[in-house]
Amino acid sequence: MKFNWAKLITNKYIIATIAFVALLFFSDRNNVIDQYKLRKQYNKVKAEHKFYQQQIEDAKEQRDELFTSDENLEKFAREKYLMKKEDEDVFVFVKKDSLK
Repeated sequence: MKFNWAKLITNKYIIATIAFVALLFFSDRNNVIDQYKLRKQYNKVKAEHKFYQQQIEDAKEQRDELFTSDENLEKFAREKYLMKKEDEDVFVFVKKDSLK
């Protein structure tokens, strides 16, 4: 006994089911393509969130280190803002690669 594919393909219930699934799969508001894009965007935002959380933690540590003593505050001001005392000269060495 041979299976009759033509009878199965022309069955109106099978055709309606396939059409309904295709409609939900591709043309619905929550279709597969949009879900993929949303998932990709979610993963990107999640990675950015993790990066910025780490940046916040680093900034808090630097802030705590900076305000714990006057020596750290002076060191920070000298390194970041090139501040100096009145009787000092400051020489800044810049690598050629960082100028580009």
